[in-house]
Amino acid sequence: MRFLSLQSHVAYGYVGNRAATFPLQRLGHEVWAVNTVEFSNHTGYGAWRGRAASAEQVGEIVQGIEALGQLSRCDGLLTGYVGDAALADIVLDTAGRVRSANPRAVWCCDPVLGDIDTGVYVKTGIEAFFRERAIPAADLVTPNHFELELLTGRTVSTMDEALAAARLLLRGPRLALITSLRRADAAADTIEMVAVTQEAAWRIATPMIGFPVAPNGTGDAVAALFTAHWISGDAIPEALGKAASSIFAVLETTQAMGERELQLVAAQDRLVAPPRLFGAEKL
Repeated sequence: MRFLSLQSHVAYGYVGNRAATFPLQRLGHEVWAVNTVEFSNHTGYGAWRGRAASAEQVGEIVQGIEALGQLSRCDGLLTGYVGDAALADIVLDTAGRVRSANPRAVWCCDPVLGDIDTGVYVKTGIEAFFRERAIPAADLVTPNHFELELLTGRTVSTMDEALAAARLLLRGPRLALITSLRRADAAADTIEMVAVTQEAAWRIATPMIGFPVAPNGTGDAVAALFTAHWISGDAIPEALGKAASSIFAVLETTQAMGERELQLVAAQDRLVAPPRLFGAEKL
């Protein structure tokens, strides 16, 4: 499979394209990474160097790939962090170019807005962009728990509330994948992901792994892994089980090594063949 991935880039650590590209390559897929920012490290450290790429630059790189005639070979488009409104327009333009070249290509839109421990960390207007323009045009949307509540205006504390909120996003997308779901009616030592269509839903739970500071980039890696398995032909529950098992193996390795950043390289064999497998339950 071939993926065009418009996401952030950091020299140190693993978020955005750094969290998505290597796992996909390790699974045997080609990735055309277009970096929307070039930072020394992710912003969770509180200080970083570097700058965001201009919308013009990102657009020119995509057009260069298009000029090579490669967009017709693109199986999946991955998009994540959007820095400003100008770049938002480029994301939509890119999706249009990919779909024009290959109508079967799947767009996975990860609406990166924030998280429970950080709150919103994007500029004003980006939330509206995802809600009103990007998500309705995507095939798959992958918000975390915090983003699900923010995008739908719903409080999610039970499974029924999670499913109802997720289906509000299915006004365009065929599927919503809710990551890092923490609900009041679930076991306290677990964390869940839920895949939701209009007709069905599947839940998967893995043990909660404790960290002094939780690694960033898990959502970026999960979105890439799930998308790859799904569009490679796996049914939704199988794709969910593979993605959850792989990221759990990576997190176990990261904890054992006492690292803050995802240890994707050290855990690469476990990512491909996780020692512990988790299955999805149909709800």
